[in-house]
Amino acid sequence: MLRFKLKERIADREFKERRRIPLQEVAEATGLNRMTLSKLINQYGANVQTDVLDKLCSYLGCRIEELVEHVDAGTGQGRTMEDSEH
Repeated sequence: MLRFKLKERIADREFKERRRIPLQEVAEATGLNRMTLSKLINQYGANVQTDVLDKLCSYLGCRIEELVEHVDAGTGQGRTMEDSEH
């Protein structure tokens, strides 16, 4: 299962910019629907298209492996995309 770390990346940006960033602001800046962003934050196994991930990575200034983590559904253990390369 894929786990989206959108909440963590937004928190990183908030820390850097020393201000709160509402989800609506992310939606407007990326052109994404606020409900899509909310699903990524709150639903396990949310289905998302690659263009959504691309827009989020561009907005957050991060790499895909900083936004998405593979979690083994049986153990709950997380692995980043980088971990799976080794």
